[in-house]
Amino acid sequence: MHFLVTGCAGFVGSTMVDRLLRDGHSVVGVDDFSTGIEAFLEGASANPRFRLVRGDLLDPDVALAAAAGADVIVHLAANADVRHGTEHPRKDLEQNVLVTVNLLEAARRNAVPRFAFSSTGSVYGDATVFPTPETAPFPIQTSLYGASKVAAESFIQAYAEGFGIRAFIFRFVSLLGERYTHGHVVDFYRQLIQHPDSLHVLGDGRQRKSYLYIGDCVEAVLTALANDGPGVQVYNLGTDEYCEVNDSISWICQAMNVKPQITYGGGTRGWIGDNPFIFLDCSAMRGLGWRPTLTIRESVERTVAYLDGRA
Repeated sequence: MHFLVTGCAGFVGSTMVDRLLRDGHSVVGVDDFSTGIEAFLEGASANPRFRLVRGDLLDPDVALAAAAGADVIVHLAANADVRHGTEHPRKDLEQNVLVTVNLLEAARRNAVPRFAFSSTGSVYGDATVFPTPETAPFPIQTSLYGASKVAAESFIQAYAEGFGIRAFIFRFVSLLGERYTHGHVVDFYRQLIQHPDSLHVLGDGRQRKSYLYIGDCVEAVLTALANDGPGVQVYNLGTDEYCEVNDSISWICQAMNVKPQITYGGGTRGWIGDNPFIFLDCSAMRGLGWRPTLTIRESVERTVAYLDGRA
């Protein structure tokens, strides 16, 4: 099959590209390298079944050309900067909504039959039901990032209804693993490398979150694509467990063999839009036969090993 993967030089995108090539597919990858890392594509670039497009998907012509001949669009490109979203409000609109619309239009005009989209568990805002199912109503959005993903999901649903595109929406928890570049583990790791005796934590450390290993995430997406169906299919992706930030800190410190003095910023949120509890019901995905292979602790430890250069 022929895949278009957006954000192909990112954490998730490059891992997806490598897996698709390993499975024998051909891949066109698109990235503007605003955050993507060239080295992540080193293996893919040596494969004759991979073609890289350097371009900005805010340009509809870039999207249209890249999607030509594709059987599936796997849309992973996004602005994932939740914490600083209020400092550049238009960025979420442009990178997460307008880019998605450009790709949907490219899919329509190129008759691409399937469209897979990386959404987020943040769309549930401050959920009131745990574990939170895909059928939970969307509350007031607490971040521009979450709001942009809800808007993008809505456009996907409308294109599926209006033009017959089969769509897959994946609401991820935070991902961990090799090529991880953004999030709490790397933030804490960098602090502890600079000053092993102290660690400052945003919030009170009691925020409860679920996490998922990157390899398990990619496997889940491909499992869903193999169980094709009409219309729009929505899947939560996560593990059947969660941990406190304090738990994660303990595992990181043990892996790094440090015992820092920990200080807290206070409050139940680390920043605007930080949901204090994210725990998703993933039974729909499990119903397809998918199971995560790593626990959250194992994923954290694997990530620290990667940052240490041991993975």
